[in-house]
Amino acid sequence: MYPEVRASVEADTPTDFRAEGFDLAAHREKVRRFNLKQSREEVASATDVDADGVPCRLFTPEDARDGVVVHAHGGGFVLNDIDVHDAVCRRLANRVRRRVLSVGYRKPPEHPFPAATDDLDTVVGWLRREGPSGPYAAHGDSAGANLALVAALRNPGFFGAVVLIYPFLDPTASFASYTVGQESGFEPREARWYWEQYAAEADWTHPDVAPLNATNFDTLPPTFVATAEFDPLRDEGEELARRIVETGVETVAIRCLGQTHGFWRHPQFAAAEPLLRQGAAFIDQHLS
Repeated sequence: MYPEVRASVEADTPTDFRAEGFDLAAHREKVRRFNLKQSREEVASATDVDADGVPCRLFTPEDARDGVVVHAHGGGFVLNDIDVHDAVCRRLANRVRRRVLSVGYRKPPEHPFPAATDDLDTVVGWLRREGPSGPYAAHGDSAGANLALVAALRNPGFFGAVVLIYPFLDPTASFASYTVGQESGFEPREARWYWEQYAAEADWTHPDVAPLNATNFDTLPPTFVATAEFDPLRDEGEELARRIVETGVETVAIRCLGQTHGFWRHPQFAAAEPLLRQGAAFIDQHLS
């Protein structure tokens, strides 16, 4: 684990979501306010839009090229929102030189599966009819990468590229990389809590919940998958890339050494900006 990453993990105080009396709404608001205080890059405009009832924010960089990147934020399906991802979406828009549409999908436990996947489908329908013109790319990190992948699988032919940052895919936590959970600050117990909020256990094999179970990877556009060396989700992301490439779809997969889950969104980690630019370059390559 790289020194700056190790120091961050050691300084972090884990949140016990299962603690008696845990206030999820207060935790969400605390995280939102903290992130809104962080420095943010300028863009030509950042406009809140209504995509057929799904709240979104459209980030437009200076001299924007044609196309839109549809971004689904991470947070275990349960946490984070458009405000939390405002800064990283601004950076993404400026690097990819295209509009970024950040989707405020409904979250569990208030709105369990399939609310979030349905919201992504609603946004796709809105874009087809009246939203900013394409071409389009699907983009997401962690649970958002799950949702971006499912959106691409449910809407074949709509997206010209898919970029997935350490995707959260396996409710059973069955891959060997979960052994790094304690060391990385992302324990299996926490991951299981997210899945329990998101979907009934009877649905955990459904391909729209666990897209490793999908049978139509061949319908995907060119796909980029990034994982982190010290991330419990590492192996499931790399298994996804293996399964996609075996269908003949153009696939690029990278492992970011020394990194833990969540680093991509935080520019203080040296690997964050290079990964942001790699994803942007992949999108630019396939939407140009």
